[in-house]
Amino acid sequence: MSLIKDIQYGIYGYSKAITFIRKNKMKRYFLVPIIMNILMLVFGISMTNELTESTLNSFQSWADPESWDFWGAAFLADTIGVFIWLILKIFFFLLFAFIGGYIVLILLSPLLAYLSERTEQILNETEFPFSWIQLFKDMVRGMIIAVRNFFIEIVAIILLFFLSFIPLVGLLSAPLLFIVSAYFYGFSFLDYTAERRRLKLKDSIFFINRNKGLAIANGSLFAGALLIPIIGLSISGFMAIISTVAATISILEKERNERTIKPY
Repeated sequence: MSLIKDIQYGIYGYSKAITFIRKNKMKRYFLVPIIMNILMLVFGISMTNELTESTLNSFQSWADPESWDFWGAAFLADTIGVFIWLILKIFFFLLFAFIGGYIVLILLSPLLAYLSERTEQILNETEFPFSWIQLFKDMVRGMIIAVRNFFIEIVAIILLFFLSFIPLVGLLSAPLLFIVSAYFYGFSFLDYTAERRRLKLKDSIFFINRNKGLAIANGSLFAGALLIPIIGLSISGFMAIISTVAATISILEKERNERTIKPY
């Protein structure tokens, strides 16, 4: 029953987030993901081209296609080159798409920490004295959470990969993978509020583990956005802003109704 209730809190947060952002003039912060997307696109294309060219040069040095003297050697060499180029492009795209969600969370951590704090200030009509030191701590903690969750998710993906070979159980591997991703993304968004409650990292982990439904519901939109082909990573930055505001709204609503969040 608690799981269902937490999912309801997560949905409630999203139902209020867009209106809250518009009403409180937070739309200007969407400019940050736009700038970030441009920089990531330029960097990603440059890195992919460089690595692809380096790999092709290594292949040519190793295989030395120019020394092939059989009929059709030139065509075969060109075909292999195109095949390697295509495979590498697809590989780098999939790799970047997989780790891109956590890259977004790390790059946006200063903004997300600020937006979470600002949301609580408006809703509770409280003031948090601005501190560059505290903002830096929030940013570092957000990065640590993202890196931690990334490696744990990799382990979960490996386990689910092996489980996928088991009849019937394998059918659940895809939805379980989505739930795992949603949980860890939601963890990152919820932790900004938990940190302001002065919960240490281990206490935040304990709290969010007790409220898995809230984390899963909150992280689902971000995880779902990343599944959209081609444009998923581009819109994930916008989803991160919405998800952070929604996470703060959800926790405050749960706190008002149940008084469950407190320093441990």
